[in-house]
Amino acid sequence: MQPAGRADRELPWTSLPPALTPLLVPHLPEVAEELLDAVRLDVPVYARPLEGVFGDSIRRGVEVALTRFLQLPGTQQPALMGDDRRVYEGLGRGEVREGRPMDALFAAYRSGARTTLRSLSRVAMDAGFEASVLIGLAESVFAYIEELSAASAEGYALEQSERAGERDRLLDALADMLIRGHVVEDSVRSAAAAAGWPVPERVVVVTLDADRRVGLRSRLGDRALLTSRPGDVVAVIPEPASPTACREMERVLMGRGAVIGPGRPWYAAPDSLRLAVMARDLLQRDEPAGNRPLWVSEHLVELVLNSERSVVEDLAAQRLAPLDELRPGQRERLGATLLCWLEHHGQRAAMAAELNIHEQTVGYRVNQLREVFGESLNDARTRFELELVLRAGFR
Repeated sequence: MQPAGRADRELPWTSLPPALTPLLVPHLPEVAEELLDAVRLDVPVYARPLEGVFGDSIRRGVEVALTRFLQLPGTQQPALMGDDRRVYEGLGRGEVREGRPMDALFAAYRSGARTTLRSLSRVAMDAGFEASVLIGLAESVFAYIEELSAASAEGYALEQSERAGERDRLLDALADMLIRGHVVEDSVRSAAAAAGWPVPERVVVVTLDADRRVGLRSRLGDRALLTSRPGDVVAVIPEPASPTACREMERVLMGRGAVIGPGRPWYAAPDSLRLAVMARDLLQRDEPAGNRPLWVSEHLVELVLNSERSVVEDLAAQRLAPLDELRPGQRERLGATLLCWLEHHGQRAAMAAELNIHEQTVGYRVNQLREVFGESLNDARTRFELELVLRAGFR
């Protein structure tokens, strides 16, 4: 592949005399050894012995580079074609596998270019070639190295992309395994190790609408597992260990309509998901979608009250029956007063402040409640059940 902008002008090696090739070819073994010595000296990560797969790759790269370069003088051929190009893509892929950035390989290419130019120029000068040929040789060497670097960079990027895609697949499979439940611990830990995911002691499971997935994986980071189900997206995330971590999770999930299940040991992730889905389905969310996510742990009472609504309705019918004979407005006022009385343990000042009425009015309403409910207000169980149904929204 030619660099952008070079296709419409003459390649630098086109102007080199073809007679250079037979002159330089006999010197290739010597130039190759000089090049390898220079690279080991200039680039510390390549200073180790050239053995095994690593050594074979480097030697093969040098051999192909020099051989191909000496095929170019006097031609319009591109720097690399077919198998030759794949050699340098492979070197780029190898850097990913070695866990290195591209800097070392680029430095090796630059070192190799300097050594090659110095060695080949010496041979050309000894053979009597003019300065213009030496200039063309220099331009050709550095243009050629640009092509090698570009091929290796492409291989590096492809390897990274493929590895990221494979890891995403492994993470998705692990998420499915955890939320499905009933799995063997060894299987989970093996799958987690293959995906490079440290298994946390506890997790929270988050559910949100399927159309809110865009950009979520990158925002949640590597510690989050993400998978899709019909109609929703599920994330398995290590349980936040501090208020700061909770706020950060809120920031990431803000505006996505997310429901965060309660913390559970990793093997009980299905239970966290079950409660998150239950909260999503049962709790009426008054806040708009742009607001903070719903934490199930903050709404446990409401969840209990709404999970068996018909049972709470029966209890409300029993406990609030004394209010049935009152007018609707009066029933509403006394119901609100009763809940306030229960919450504040009968403290009139606090009740007056919350209800925005005078303390004498509070006393009047409490006397009405005692007339309506009688001695039952003295019973602790009755008071608990009254507060329960009133908090559930019954009046």
